[in-house]
Amino acid sequence: MLAYGASSPAAWIYLALHGTYGLVWLLKDMAFPDPSWQQRITIAGGLNAFLFVLGPYWLMGWLLISGVSRPAYPLPPSAWFALCISLCMFGSALMIAADAQKYFTLRVRRGLITDGVHRYIRHPNYLGEMMIYGSLALLVWHWLPVLILAAVWLGVFAVNMVYKEASLSRYPEWAAYRRRSWWLVPFVF
Repeated sequence: MLAYGASSPAAWIYLALHGTYGLVWLLKDMAFPDPSWQQRITIAGGLNAFLFVLGPYWLMGWLLISGVSRPAYPLPPSAWFALCISLCMFGSALMIAADAQKYFTLRVRRGLITDGVHRYIRHPNYLGEMMIYGSLALLVWHWLPVLILAAVWLGVFAVNMVYKEASLSRYPEWAAYRRRSWWLVPFVF
């Protein structure tokens, strides 16, 4: 932001939302780490994650902070900012709640989790992440974040959700849970 002399409220809100989300994620990782994030990866794997997931996410902030994106929001800026902040906050809470529930429940008993935030949707942690990054894309209000999110959500999130469902299908109560819950968004799909 210093390099570009960014001083717009949108740039500061973006910095606050993305920076705080990073701190929340680190706190979550210290309190209840996800085993899949604890595995060692190769340098090529790290570069791949940066080039095709994290790096493109950071492009969203650059668009706004550099001034390349000069958003013309469909609502007054104050209302748009409130929408983006609310979406990010709710997404963070949902992601944290889902990950905490999974971590602490599986420490007590193995099996399918069908209550709490998992009662109505089968992938609340992914929905939370999507709300977080969706809020940042809305704040940038440019076509490139839409492409980035579509690529990550379809190429990474959807694939992981399909694999997770295949793994969970081994539980006897899976069929009933699948019938009474939604894949990602309640009452939509």
